Amino acid sequence: MVTEEEIEHVSKLMRIEIDDHEEYVEKVHNMINYFDILDSAGVESEEISMPEISISQLREDEYIPFDDKLIEKLNHYKGTYVRAPKMSS
Repeated sequence: MVTEEEIEHVSKLMRIEIDDHEEYVEKVHNMINYFDILDSAGVESEEISMPEISISQLREDEYIPFDDKLIEKLNHYKGTYVRAPKMSS
């Protein structure tokens, strides 16, 4: 069971301001319930078959020089920082 105090603690660790911690308690419970459903699906014994690919079929790594400064090509670049978009709740 997740508590409001745990949500508040995690939000402080992540440096995210949350006004209503109770709202996130319900969201976390819904996620945990969904993972419980996935865990009960019983797919532990299922084998995932992947076709074998020989090394000769893989592409060659190739160095392609890039003369421009990549960070200057980014949107929202300011000085030595890149500004990320705000996270929505």
